[in-house]
Amino acid sequence: MSGPRAPEVVLFDVMDTLVRDPYLDALPGYFGLDADTFFRAVRPGAWVDFELGRLDEAGWFSNAFRDGRTFDGPGLRAHLAAHYRWIDGVPELLAELRRCGRALHTLSNYPVWYRNIEARLQVSALVQWTFVSCETGLRKPDPESYLHAARTLGVAPEACVFVDDREVNVQAARTLGFHALRFVDADTLRRDLVALGTLSAGSP
Repeated sequence: MSGPRAPEVVLFDVMDTLVRDPYLDALPGYFGLDADTFFRAVRPGAWVDFELGRLDEAGWFSNAFRDGRTFDGPGLRAHLAAHYRWIDGVPELLAELRRCGRALHTLSNYPVWYRNIEARLQVSALVQWTFVSCETGLRKPDPESYLHAARTLGVAPEACVFVDDREVNVQAARTLGFHALRFVDADTLRRDLVALGTLSAGSP
């Protein structure tokens, strides 16, 4: 008798799972601030509203700081874009999954600047930008963000693997019946996916 069918859909967080997130490293420095000073100065909730599409880019530029300071917004966008980098080993792992016939989609909290990631790294050659919070209006770990993805793809949660670097997001997905994996590095993720049967042990 054959065992349970291996999950064939993989949903990926993007920042610090596929791509290095420059927010913490590059953003404070752009303003000449240390990280602590920067995070005391920003307006609480403004970035979340940007990620949810409640603020457009111009709206975030106007609301980013508590004191309403102005800055070169397009320059900041370009500064961040220059720092986007694949995490080591991830493109190769995604290519392996595609060769195994797996359907790969994003499930990411990010503003419209995901388009800048695409322009720099061509992520869509490997993973479809299917679920991004600024487009869906849903943000992890809201349960609806995961369930919306499964419904849209026409699959049950147990047919999906969700991968994220943040434990709170992983646990939320697991509670809903998704196979959920905490991203540490590409080699660990490869082993975890092989254990689930989503990736062949013989993949190069």
